[in-house]
Amino acid sequence: MAPAADRPPGGRGPAPAHHRRLSSPRLARPGHAAVRDELRLATRLLLPALAEGLIQRRPRAMARAERKQADRTAIDLVRDLRARYGEGPLGLRAGPRRVALLLTADDLERVLRQTPEPFSPAAWEKRRALDRFQPHGSLISGGEPRRARRRINEAALDLARPPHAELLPALAARVTEEAGRVAREAEGGVLAWEGFAAGWWRAVRRAVLGDAAREDTDLTGRLAALRAAGNWSLLGPRRRLPRAEFLVRVQRYAFHAPPDTLAGQLRALDTRPEADPVGQVPHWLFAFDAGGAATLRALALLAAHEESAERAAREAAEGGPGGPWDLPFLRACVQESVRLWPTTPLLLRESTEDTRWRGTLVPRGTAFVAYTPYFHRAEPAAPYGDAFAPGIWLDGRAAGLPALVPFSAGPGACPGEDVVLLTASLWLAALLRRHRYALGPKGPLRPGRRIPATLDHFALRLTPHPA
Repeated sequence: MAPAADRPPGGRGPAPAHHRRLSSPRLARPGHAAVRDELRLATRLLLPALAEGLIQRRPRAMARAERKQADRTAIDLVRDLRARYGEGPLGLRAGPRRVALLLTADDLERVLRQTPEPFSPAAWEKRRALDRFQPHGSLISGGEPRRARRRINEAALDLARPPHAELLPALAARVTEEAGRVAREAEGGVLAWEGFAAGWWRAVRRAVLGDAAREDTDLTGRLAALRAAGNWSLLGPRRRLPRAEFLVRVQRYAFHAPPDTLAGQLRALDTRPEADPVGQVPHWLFAFDAGGAATLRALALLAAHEESAERAAREAAEGGPGGPWDLPFLRACVQESVRLWPTTPLLLRESTEDTRWRGTLVPRGTAFVAYTPYFHRAEPAAPYGDAFAPGIWLDGRAAGLPALVPFSAGPGACPGEDVVLLTASLWLAALLRRHRYALGPKGPLRPGRRIPATLDHFALRLTPHPA
């Protein structure tokens, strides 16, 4: 198999004609980190990220990370490595694993644009982690099964498809009802993660599986337990029985899901046997959890920025230019929340063939890693840094910045981006129609202060006031 083309940064330009397969490729060293820097990366970036929980966030670890502003330390470290080693990718030792840390937006754009070949999202570490609860998920599949499963996800989650005409009003009604209940329960007290998440999951279970799943907290509790096991993907047992029990439960709901739900949309699709449509549903539930955290953080950002909060409240009351479901500013606030606090801090791809980087061959099987908080806040091609800048998602500026990948990018981008953003914007609108919100007396997010690099959504406390 011929190595991928040796392109300039960003992957643009023709492939040199002299490329040919090497029988014994050597580990590339476009810049190999010194042992001291490998230790710094391990202790200041990788271990803190693992401690927080890459699959299921751990509240105690998140609280500790917020106190220490762990992401600020890691961002500064990657910035320092970029300054000292150049454009990279930066080679790292991880036992027998070849690792290349991406340091430029152009390299990140290349890897994401050339997914799944030659940069597969189904890296070994990711397969081990996600197999705990979604063994047939498209993210950890390869070849024809991946293509079939990816098509299923795109079709079921594509809100522009005609079959979704029945889904959209039902989704809006369910989300608005559950968010309104959360707002009422918070009156006279505080809106905290516990109450927010309970309502969010009721809306998610209804939107994905139908109203019959509304009160099934055990279902999402089982998912949380399997995700927590996924945090220990390389060490813990596979827990096949709990996984099987969870998947059977999902299948039962999906079989009876009405057509105005996401699972119900699967029945309208022409599928191949290897697609396993219902096998994609666990990942949808997984993704909605991150969407909930991003939504509460977006509300906290609005509480810290009065002018933006007023604009958001007007949109919530009046709707957007395209109707009651068109809420572009609220959608942009959620996108900005994910830019500032990425729900996927480590993007991982595994090369399926030899690739060239600035004249150096990197052998197949290398894990390419991007630390997204660095790209979103500190990379020279991402100039908005620590500012709250929702406008960049409205005027086209963000679209021209390959460093900004809140929902990944390229052929492997999150197919549920529109569904999550619609749900989140509808949820915010329902909360803001009744109340304005003030931040609690504790925590690093404050009006007029630098936006923190780490924000523990478990600890957020917002006080509602009548609109």
